[in-house]
Amino acid sequence: MKFADITELALSNLTRSKLRAFLTTLGVVIGIGALVAMVSFGTGMQKNVSRAFEENDLFTSLFVTPQKIDFASTMSGDVVALEGIMTKPAPVMNDSVIAEFRKLDGVLQAFPQIQFPVKVKFRGRDTRTTLNGLPAEMGNFAPFNKIPNGKFFESDSEYVAVISPELLADLNLRLREEDQKALSLEDSSRGMRTVAKDSILGAELEIITTVMDASKISPSPFGSLFGAMNMPVKDHVTTLKISGILKERGEFHGRMLGGSLTVPAVTADRIPRFGFNSVWDLLKRDQNRGGHGSVYVRAKRVEDVRPIKQAIEDMGFGAYAIIEELDQMRQFFLIFDMALGAIGTIALIVAALGIINTMVMSILERRREIGVMKSVGGSESEIRTIFFIEAGAIGVIGGLFGLVLGWLATRVANLIANVYLARQDVPHVEFFYIPLWLIFGALAFSVIVSLLAGVYPASRAARVDPVEALRHD
Repeated sequence: MKFADITELALSNLTRSKLRAFLTTLGVVIGIGALVAMVSFGTGMQKNVSRAFEENDLFTSLFVTPQKIDFASTMSGDVVALEGIMTKPAPVMNDSVIAEFRKLDGVLQAFPQIQFPVKVKFRGRDTRTTLNGLPAEMGNFAPFNKIPNGKFFESDSEYVAVISPELLADLNLRLREEDQKALSLEDSSRGMRTVAKDSILGAELEIITTVMDASKISPSPFGSLFGAMNMPVKDHVTTLKISGILKERGEFHGRMLGGSLTVPAVTADRIPRFGFNSVWDLLKRDQNRGGHGSVYVRAKRVEDVRPIKQAIEDMGFGAYAIIEELDQMRQFFLIFDMALGAIGTIALIVAALGIINTMVMSILERRREIGVMKSVGGSESEIRTIFFIEAGAIGVIGGLFGLVLGWLATRVANLIANVYLARQDVPHVEFFYIPLWLIFGALAFSVIVSLLAGVYPASRAARVDPVEALRHD
């Protein structure tokens, strides 16, 4: 028989028992649908994380400290590691050292990080957050080059601030955009809307820091003893104007660089404060006098990050690059995808058992037909091919409709998730992503599993004795 005739015969056999063929194919559809939905969730999460880092150029970022710190040991409370960091002498990162960083091949930016806790007071409300000082040149880079409301500061010494919707949320306020020029606020704790007479942009907020108050230091030991409750500190208020508001709440907008409250670097340095800028300042308070606790370095390209990191470490400093976590992220998501795919594969294996059962029953019902085909010259390979085509057809049809089912399941799940997120004032997020490799891979996997399920029935059909089959009632 010609291959076209064999194919036609195999497909016609599937239509004989329509309900059985439908239920068998439905099992494959559900299995592929579950597989696609599960794996697409893992790929969607990976895409969201990678895109967030890429959009904010964090893969080109390095964070430099005077000495390499094993963050895993310090966070776990390793006493030996902490003692080593505190006692081991380290070089000082002063302005001349930062100038040397800027001269390295591939370096685009290098500036000291300024971060310290503050209290923010705005329109009768207050909260605590971390103030971050950045140079004005950061306005040329993501995410500060695309501020939807207002603008990034243009000078390092302006008394202005760029805030985030997270800061407003901490103040129990929610941003409402009336038009492109005027903005209003809503009291998210009471559901009351407060419309500003003027735009939020340009409005003043107060930055409250703690400073030393020499007038409260008593020269008498008795005064110091009995006045112990009166600490020699006071609050210092700095007034800043809001120049811009970052992206909507829920978006990643460079918290490692900007955070909820960002001000010009020189302005941040001028704000009086009592404390430290980084963990390094706390550990090396005596050794690091005149130097910076940490420095941010930006590379021109991702390919430049590792050579720059090596050059900085050769100078005796510690450097941490976020891109080093990329390989670990990929490994994590690979394991995550495999775990999700295994769940979907279980359903597909159950469907394969259904294919075997259906085709074995078909052999029992068609023994006489098989005997007739072999008695008129049909070979075992032709009989085997017929059953393989039947199994493959179930795999193709089940795979195609399984892709549709998986896509519909992801759309429904994504809609439900975003309805919940919308109630939390979080913007729309695509949790699922179906790339081309998943589409073709799922379809190929469906066909392969179906063909494997058809191996035993096809071999059994090919071994049918024509004499015994013709005697069969």
